[in-house]
Amino acid sequence: MKRAGAARAMEGSVAKTRVVVLGAGFGGLELTTMLSEAFGDGIDVTLIDKGDAFVFGYSKLAVMFGEATASSVRIPYSRLSKPGVTLRREVVTAIDPAARRVTTDRGSYDADILVVALGADYDVAATPGLAEQGGEFYSVAGAVRVAEQIAAFERGRAVIGVCGKSFKCPPAPSEAALLLHDYLMRHGRRAQTEIALVMPFGVPIPPSPDTSTALLKAFAERGITFVKDALVKEVDPAGRVVRLSDGSTLPFDLFLGIPVHRVPQVVVDSGLAAHPHDWVPVNKQTLETRFAGVYAVGDVNGVGTAKAGVFAEGAAKVVGAAIIAQLRGGTAPEPYTGQGLCYIEFGHDEVGKVEVDFLSGPKPQGTFHGASVAVAEEKVQFGASRRARWFGA
Repeated sequence: MKRAGAARAMEGSVAKTRVVVLGAGFGGLELTTMLSEAFGDGIDVTLIDKGDAFVFGYSKLAVMFGEATASSVRIPYSRLSKPGVTLRREVVTAIDPAARRVTTDRGSYDADILVVALGADYDVAATPGLAEQGGEFYSVAGAVRVAEQIAAFERGRAVIGVCGKSFKCPPAPSEAALLLHDYLMRHGRRAQTEIALVMPFGVPIPPSPDTSTALLKAFAERGITFVKDALVKEVDPAGRVVRLSDGSTLPFDLFLGIPVHRVPQVVVDSGLAAHPHDWVPVNKQTLETRFAGVYAVGDVNGVGTAKAGVFAEGAAKVVGAAIIAQLRGGTAPEPYTGQGLCYIEFGHDEVGKVEVDFLSGPKPQGTFHGASVAVAEEKVQFGASRRARWFGA
C-alpha cells in the first residue's frame, strides 16, 4: 500500500516537494516546524515516529527521583498540528537511501528529500547482567523502574555507571549522582550510604575544564567517588558487583546504569551506517550523507558533537535552512558549527550551564556558567519555549 508522499501531491499544476523526516525528537520537530513556517501547505512533509509522545530527556531525572510521573512528562504527538506536515505513528522497517524510499509497518513513502533523525537505540544486552538488574535510567520505563529501587535504597553502596563510550547527554551521569545525594539527604539516609560514579573520561566534561572542576568540587563536597577512565563491562545481580573495563570490581546495593548506545538496526541495514556502533557519516558542514538528497541529524550521525537534543536541534536548523534555500533559490546557510549548550543539575535546586563549540576550532571548547537558581529558571524556560514552538502549548 502506498501512503501519503508516495505520489507527488499537486497544488494546481505545481508539484509539492516531498520531504520525509524519520524521527520526531529535537531534530525532527525543529526541522518540520521550520519547513511549515516557510512554506505552509505549499510543501508535503511527512514526519514518521513509532512513539506516541515526546519527552525531554532531562525529565527522566525528575521521574527517577519521584518529582514527576511518567505520564506527566509526556507531550502527546497528537498535539502536533502544522500546515504542510503530516505525522505518521509508524515503525520504520526499511530505508533505501539511493531511491529515497522509506518502508514502514503500514506503507511506503518516496521522498525528494529524506532526513534521518532516528536517534540512538539502547543496547542493554551488550552489558551482561544489566537487563536482569534493571538499572538503566535512560528510557522512561527504565526511569520508572529505577525510581522504585531508589525509594527502597536505605543503606549500602550506590554505583552510577556508564557502559559505553558514546552516550546521550554526557552530564547526565554526574547529575544523577548529585541528585541522588540530595534525595538521600532529604530522606535521612545519606550517612548510611556511599555513592560512586564510573565514567569513561578523565574528567566529567572533557570539552570544558571549568565545568569539570566545578563538578569534581561538588563531588568532593558531597563525598561522591569519581572513578575515571573506566566503563562498566558486566553487572552481576546475584553477587551485587560490577566489573569494570580495567579489570577491577565495585560492590553495589543500588546500580544505576547508562546502557551502551547503538545505531538503530534499520539504519545499519540501509547501508547508511556500516556497523551498529559506527554512526552515520555525514558532511560536517552540511549534515549530508553520501546519498544525494539524504541528511542525517542528531544522535544517529557521527558529526562529532555530543549526543544531546540541543545539538540535534542545531543540526536541523542548518538542514532546514538549506532546504529552504534550495527550494527558494537562495544562498546556502552557514556551515554547521556544532555549537550548543547543556544544563547541568548540581542539586540544591541549582543548575549550571556549559556552552560548547565542537567544530569551529581545532578542538572542542566549552564555557561554564556557574550553578544558580537563575540558571535553573532559564532551563525551565528552555523547555517551555520548545514545547510552545513545536506543539503550540
